[in-house]
Amino acid sequence: MREWIVTNGLGGYASLTHQQTNTRKFHGLLVSSLHPPTERWVFLTNIFDTLTIGNNSYALYEQKNHATFNLFPSFTYHLEGTTITKTIFMEYGKDTTIIKYEITTKKPVSLTHSIIANSRHFYDVNRQRYLSFSQDVFDGGVRTTPSNSNKTLTLLLEKATYEPSPCWIEFFYQTDRERQDSWIDNNVHLGDFHKKIARSVTYYLVASLEDTVNIDFTASLARERKRKESLLSQTQLPNKFDPLVLSSDNFIVQKGNGTSIVAGYHWFGDWGRDTLISLPGLTLITRRFDDAQRILSTFAEHEFHGLIPNAFMERDSHPIYNAVDVSLWFIDRVCQYLKYSNDSEFLEMMWPTMTSIIEWYKKGTEYHIHMDHDFLISHDPGLTWMDVKIGEYYPTPRAHKAVEIQALWYNALKSMARLSSLVNADDPYADLADQVRDSFSSQYDQCYDVIDIKDTSCRPNQLFLVSLEHSMIDKHLQQEIVSQVQDRLVTPFGIRTLSPDDASYKGSYLGNYNKDIAYHNGTAWPWLLGPFLSAFVKVKKREQKWRRYAYRQFLQPMLAVYGDKWAGSIHEIFDGDPLYLPRGCIAQAWSVAEILRAWVEDVENLRPSYENTNLYEVCV
Repeated sequence: MREWIVTNGLGGYASLTHQQTNTRKFHGLLVSSLHPPTERWVFLTNIFDTLTIGNNSYALYEQKNHATFNLFPSFTYHLEGTTITKTIFMEYGKDTTIIKYEITTKKPVSLTHSIIANSRHFYDVNRQRYLSFSQDVFDGGVRTTPSNSNKTLTLLLEKATYEPSPCWIEFFYQTDRERQDSWIDNNVHLGDFHKKIARSVTYYLVASLEDTVNIDFTASLARERKRKESLLSQTQLPNKFDPLVLSSDNFIVQKGNGTSIVAGYHWFGDWGRDTLISLPGLTLITRRFDDAQRILSTFAEHEFHGLIPNAFMERDSHPIYNAVDVSLWFIDRVCQYLKYSNDSEFLEMMWPTMTSIIEWYKKGTEYHIHMDHDFLISHDPGLTWMDVKIGEYYPTPRAHKAVEIQALWYNALKSMARLSSLVNADDPYADLADQVRDSFSSQYDQCYDVIDIKDTSCRPNQLFLVSLEHSMIDKHLQQEIVSQVQDRLVTPFGIRTLSPDDASYKGSYLGNYNKDIAYHNGTAWPWLLGPFLSAFVKVKKREQKWRRYAYRQFLQPMLAVYGDKWAGSIHEIFDGDPLYLPRGCIAQAWSVAEILRAWVEDVENLRPSYENTNLYEVCV
């Protein structure tokens, strides 16, 4: 069942199915981030609408609707000559969800809005019926405070009556059940708003955790519409990119006094790897350069022993550093930022962090990350993006010398070598880069996934030897890698994480096994289409006929399935086998970002503004 989401720039959101039902514990009409962008709590589970016409009553969630996405999700119902259109949006920077109801009718009707509330972390479910809610009813609304929180939920609806009728309702979240997650939850029906409608009318039902709620909701909608339209116009991109640009806005969030990126909705927080991989697509392609700068600065502030945080934990925002690639991505993303912004002053600010990364990687840092005697980077298991751990078991350990880590290491050294003159720094990097290239070339006599153990598993990680700006392999080997990935790993919705001819391959994410076993052993990831498209176009010398071919063959099939009424969200993962069912998060930052970036930069060949300037010549 298809799902929608709107966000508020804080990590909070409203999200349900198109049918306006809850099939996940993460669904809700007001899910607030208590410590932006993490610690997210469900406060308003749903509002169930019932239309009464004469003696007939219609629960809207049981009726067919027509969904559209013109900046905001809207759902239209036609019943006995009466039309109801619901449009949902959130105020940017506030914990406020607003539902606009447009009623067109020639006869008197009435609407009942049943308020379903909760107060829990969105990872949890209420197994016990322990919560109580105080209710303060006033003219035009009600304020309610749950017993386990100091947050007060205010609900407003003008020219309506509110009748408290608290009772418990048990919800069964079918999607969570399929995912083998907790799926039975107790919610509270607080009461009902009753609104009599004599003629066609437009009104707003508002739910807010703010101390003060601005009651000019028409103005609120106009402000949010103007903000979104401004985001579209500043990109200077053709309209066909609008859904992805609008979707990209969902992931850019406030983090303290800085900015970060939520990795995916519903359940991911801000992850360093996801943030940095997503950064070009979300902030550079969209010309949100100030956001890019703040994001890089935010993560630079948390650098520790050469490591950039891999994640900030959802429940307490504590940084964790268990990744070998994130710091190397950081160096590349500073260079990508320069290509779009020409901001050499910012490079000087980031240079100490960048040099710290290289020095710590050379001498050794946490998790046994270090430069080995052969100049390649060695590391513990579970530190690459294929990082799943089940107890003490790693389905894809990839320890010691994973191929993309070597690609990123060489890329980082070459970038540092070229950038050092811009900051008037010494260049110890060029010679080391040459040593890395020579050592790697002497060992990489086949397409290995992990170099030192000669792992010949066909996985997508070899793509980064081609897609990154600085490649240490020759053109023939680059072509071989792209051809192998195209033949064995490409699906209509992403790149498989393992070839189907491998004994460990899992073609379905869900089965009679722990789903995490399949996560990186066959499951297809849309974000990998980004580096694949970059690599494909690169080996085809960016010729127009091949860029057109890339669009028709690798992008158009997925875009066609999402359809022309698509809101721009792209799922986290898909099954590796037909029917290629969508799985995981309904909206993933790097899925949206990398497809947008590759479509613009590689397929359309709309290159960065300063790619051919002296600054870029230094970068590459």
